[in-house]
Amino acid sequence: MHLQEKTLSSDQVYKGPIFTITHDVATLENGETAVRDVLHHNGGVCVIPITENNEIYLVKQFRYPFATVTREVPAGKLEKGEDHAECGRRELLEETGCTCTEYIYLGEMLPTPAYNSEITYMYLARGLSFSEQSLDPDEFLDVEKIPLSEAVKLVMDGSIRDGKTQIAVLKAARILGI
Repeated sequence: MHLQEKTLSSDQVYKGPIFTITHDVATLENGETAVRDVLHHNGGVCVIPITENNEIYLVKQFRYPFATVTREVPAGKLEKGEDHAECGRRELLEETGCTCTEYIYLGEMLPTPAYNSEITYMYLARGLSFSEQSLDPDEFLDVEKIPLSEAVKLVMDGSIRDGKTQIAVLKAARILGI
């Protein structure tokens, strides 16, 4: 079939706490075979919290693979079988101390579909109320509030480099007419 591949074999080569990796062999549409290494991930959720004044909350945290601090919307990984809407609400509360009265689904994105099975589900949160952060023991981050219009500029000039954050910021700006 056109634009289809069939898995012939799949061997797990790594199993860790966040993802597994398989080394697969697949048949291509022309009958040839190809190797497909796949990172299997339960997925994640991100939430863009927006105030009544169209300001957003971002988190700044160190990202080990790039040895740098990034600006990102609050986010986290899904546990196997977990509802993504509930995961997003939990992560929003843990990372920013926010709860919300309005929670709008913005869709999903595939961060790196060539080799990674992760799906990131995106939400917009409004009607914010604040309590205490409840970070994981290995989580260190700062929360900042900036105008959504400024976040759009930071996406466009390359200062916000995280993909899920770029998409969430631009979708929110489009929805709100900013």
